[in-house]
Amino acid sequence: MNLPNTPRETPHGREPREPFMPVRVALVLAAALLLAGPAAAQSLSLEGKVTQPHQWTLEQIRSMPAAHAEVTYLTDHGPVTARFTGVLLWSLIQSAGGIDDAGKGAALRHAIRVIAKDGWVVVTSTGEIAPDFGDKHALIAYERDGKPLAGFRLVMPGDKRGGRDAREVVTIAVE
Repeated sequence: MNLPNTPRETPHGREPREPFMPVRVALVLAAALLLAGPAAAQSLSLEGKVTQPHQWTLEQIRSMPAAHAEVTYLTDHGPVTARFTGVLLWSLIQSAGGIDDAGKGAALRHAIRVIAKDGWVVVTSTGEIAPDFGDKHALIAYERDGKPLAGFRLVMPGDKRGGRDAREVVTIAVE
């Protein structure tokens, strides 16, 4: 058995080591990353039963009035407390023209699917977050404890566990 980077016997003597193999691998990986181009900018789409479906960049979201939430939730390792900064989910719906439904009780009867990059889906309702009804301050966060997040995060203040906190949110669909 030959281990990597160890010389082995051949009919012509010893085969030389390849001391630069790790360097070659690093160069190939670096070239692949450069060819892939820059990482896509963070964006968030709002679609479905809204008057004007919209897509925002991180910079556009950050330019909206900020909301803050300090939350504590239980995990398998004990309680966790964090302070999040972002935009209220209801504010995003309103900035897209509101719910596209002229019927009575429109603010109460629609579901909201929040979809993360990894496929995780969280469902809430317009009635739960509407200021005139549930008034739950569901937050689309871009900072945690003053530090930028890797992507947008749904934060549901008041939940006992963080299961509805979706990370790297990419789409919000009002149904």
